[in-house]
Amino acid sequence: MAKANPAVQTVEHPLIARSLTILRDASTDTTTFRRHLKIIAQLMTPAATVSLATKNTRVQTPLEETEGSVLTGPVIVAPILRAGIGMVDGLLEMIPDATVAHIGLCRDESTLEPKVYYQNYPSHLSQSHIILVDPMLATGGSSIAAATLLKDRGASSITFLNLVSCPAGIDAFHAQHPDIAIVTAAVDQGLDDRAYIVPGLGDAGDRYFGT
Repeated sequence: MAKANPAVQTVEHPLIARSLTILRDASTDTTTFRRHLKIIAQLMTPAATVSLATKNTRVQTPLEETEGSVLTGPVIVAPILRAGIGMVDGLLEMIPDATVAHIGLCRDESTLEPKVYYQNYPSHLSQSHIILVDPMLATGGSSIAAATLLKDRGASSITFLNLVSCPAGIDAFHAQHPDIAIVTAAVDQGLDDRAYIVPGLGDAGDRYFGT
């Protein structure tokens, strides 16, 4: 857990640390970057879903009936395009019945403000738990905008999953959305003069798509 904010969970695990190190490495090629972005998303899914509500059910095993549990509501994975797409497959491996929303935001490099260029949501948004996904939480602009878009359409249960965040982004996000927990693999030291996280891992979208 991050010491300064109980609503921020830093997930510590040897396999997550290994994949994150590979993702940070500037010499990692696109194929390997894609593989480990999926792996780390899978490994972080349990932490991002630990608070999901369940209810008891009865199930017939090959030997006898026993008690089990099912989720009380649907799950929607909501990647912020384009880098968030790289984490979707890992989450769906773990939650195969989840549906996917798409939130297209790009950063205006002159103002650093997010611009919306695409939105598509499942019809059951308001009845679902949403896992908002973006590899990086830098200034917080895109994630704040995405969470606001989700809430405007009725979402009330949201968790924000990312790989690398920084104090400024966390503070900005929680100033606007204090009710949304952040699950991250690392809280880095800060931002450079281009608003990139340092040490970070560079532009996750460019490295995933090979652009």
